[in-house]
Amino acid sequence: MARPVHFEIHSSDPEKARDFYGSVFGWTFQQFEEHPYWLVMTEEPHEHRDDEPHEHEPGINGGLMPRPDQGDRMNAWVCTMGVTSCDETVQQVVDAGGTVVMPPEDMPGVGRIAYVLDPDGNTFGLFQELETTG
Repeated sequence: MARPVHFEIHSSDPEKARDFYGSVFGWTFQQFEEHPYWLVMTEEPHEHRDDEPHEHEPGINGGLMPRPDQGDRMNAWVCTMGVTSCDETVQQVVDAGGTVVMPPEDMPGVGRIAYVLDPDGNTFGLFQELETTG
């Protein structure tokens, strides 16, 4: 079965996008060689010895790059991020310059979901599992 292994965010202002995602989710970025491409790390850095198994939180890392000049053919795909509080994260998005597309709403028996835009107009989802829904 196929599963997500990487994501990319296309941005007309990569520096602003790094600031936005760093402030909302705490992600870190590392430029890939001299290319206009930044690796996006979505997990906490931790020490790891070669003789120990590498354990980490579930999820994927990704990339951030300037938006290709391809018109509508390069629209971003919607990724959904797992969050502890959908409502609090929506507020962080707004405080960081993003926009709410669909405010948080309950999905009975599943959790809480919202859709937002980053400052560059990319849509992404926020999902709070039922166990943490207040």
